[in-house]
Amino acid sequence: MKKIGFLSFGHWSDAPYSQTRSASDALLQAIELAVAAEELGADGAYFRVHHFAQQHSSPFPLLAAIGARTSRIEIGTGVIDMRYENPLYTAEDAGAADLIAGRRLQLGISRGSPEQVVDGWRYFGFEPREGTTDADMAREHTETLLATLEGEGFARPHPRPMFPNPPGLLRVEPHSEGLRERIWWGSGSDATAQWAARLGMNLQSSTLKDDESGEPLHVQQRKQIEAYREAWRAAGHQRSPRVSVSRSIFPIVSDLDDMYFGDAGDSEDKVGYLDANTRAVFGRSYAGEPDVLVKRLAEDEAIAAADTLLLTVPNQLGVDYNAHILESVLTHVAPELGWR
Repeated sequence: MKKIGFLSFGHWSDAPYSQTRSASDALLQAIELAVAAEELGADGAYFRVHHFAQQHSSPFPLLAAIGARTSRIEIGTGVIDMRYENPLYTAEDAGAADLIAGRRLQLGISRGSPEQVVDGWRYFGFEPREGTTDADMAREHTETLLATLEGEGFARPHPRPMFPNPPGLLRVEPHSEGLRERIWWGSGSDATAQWAARLGMNLQSSTLKDDESGEPLHVQQRKQIEAYREAWRAAGHQRSPRVSVSRSIFPIVSDLDDMYFGDAGDSEDKVGYLDANTRAVFGRSYAGEPDVLVKRLAEDEAIAAADTLLLTVPNQLGVDYNAHILESVLTHVAPELGWR
């Protein structure tokens, strides 16, 4: 059994045939797709965060709105770029969204990805400490966020406060009990997966990662998951961790499916560079008739190793079509593979 959800980048544009022509379209349709996914029996609605782009960028209003419209489905991110985040403000926003959703938030965070602008985090008021990198800064922000979510007081109360304080040091509010255990780290390498395990974060592995062995993506991800779980055991955590992988999966069960994705069935992993020094492997898309998909997906070692599968959706094709994709996977593929 696996949890199956969707992951949306929330693109919008006024290109021909786009169903999401504005930011308003992208946000409102994201809420409607989450509602539809819950009705179909999916387990999660997750959203990517990119700054300075015509995509989702401020997740907490969206997560709170979905939380108010749904009752069961997990609501999350995959991922928030922690280089841009004030960790105390993030803790407040996340706590509020989690309480609105009835403690269903699954918060994916990370160092982030290649950006639309040069050093965009500087415009948000953040600079790495001297002698450190922006990746170091993201991990420092993350460790502060995790400590804040523990809920322990750390701020000295004012001797003449506007409102009465409880005794002792103060914490940021609202605090949502249990959210600390629902933080995920989006990892692009084996080393950062092991770091996440030591800190007690769940693991998100995307459709790309650092190419550390030249093997297919799914093999490298399976080894990454194994390294993560070994580091988790070594750290002595008392709970079981969760692991997700993302995939583009398109069952072809109609002429419209064939028109959109019929040519994607023969795709393969691709290798490229995220920056001048980082060679990465990008995962293939899976498209085909359900029986063909079942055979191909059964060979994906990372999906087999993970407990959660996030389906990347082409959100600009509209709510109805994306709900159709989810229903097709849940109905025609998942039962045959023992995921349902």
